[in-house]
Amino acid sequence: MLRFRFILAVLAGGAAWGQAPQYFSGSIVNSSDYTSGPFAPNSALSIFGTNLSWSTHALTSSDIAGNTLPTELANVAVYVDNWPAPLLYVSATQINFLVPGNEIGGSITVRVVREGVTGPGVTLTLTDAAPALFDLGTGYVIATHADGSLITADSPAHAGDIVVVYATGLGQTEPNPNPGEIPKTAAEIVAAASLAVYLDGTPLQLWEIKYAGVTPFSVGLYQINIQLPSTVGTNPQIQVAVGAQSSKTGLQIYVD
Repeated sequence: MLRFRFILAVLAGGAAWGQAPQYFSGSIVNSSDYTSGPFAPNSALSIFGTNLSWSTHALTSSDIAGNTLPTELANVAVYVDNWPAPLLYVSATQINFLVPGNEIGGSITVRVVREGVTGPGVTLTLTDAAPALFDLGTGYVIATHADGSLITADSPAHAGDIVVVYATGLGQTEPNPNPGEIPKTAAEIVAAASLAVYLDGTPLQLWEIKYAGVTPFSVGLYQINIQLPSTVGTNPQIQVAVGAQSSKTGLQIYVD
């Protein structure tokens, strides 16, 4: 069972039967914060377009076989470099899918096939890591206390607390799950040495980053466990960087 489903509900539009799926490179974005590329292996991406599917289907437990996500939902598939990608959600105007975790950096080609009718092949740029944080929709990140409860304005974190911040795009891990495989155990990111977490522009100390890797029993989801410093301010901005790639600016975390 997936711990979190970061899937937006959208209205399905009608379309004539013979129309091909329509989208373009700029309409493929990160599912967590809707930023454009570059993207990373094992990232959750969203395709926005038209005629993508004739019905709406969100992933359910019955779609999962062999602890692995399906590569077809509602007779729709997404191909990354001609290999079927794991799917999370399909509708007439949106598809959520995972970039296979075994892809390497460079250019990749993505196309949608609906009941044998193919959409255009579009080129995207892939890097080893492209971190993005999940937004509650309020400008604050999705994060939890150590007990798993959600950090909110009514339940903020405090200086010295251990908190868990959720992300996508942190790249390959060791061990690295197979494409679409639901990880059963923790696995740290390969690029841990180049990971940095900033609060109001100040990097955390290395010892304050307790873990960065996949979230067990979730797909395309990573977590960063950090200890908030004693000097942390109220509702600081938070940003994550792996090497030269950073998450977007402006997101905050509730801290009192």
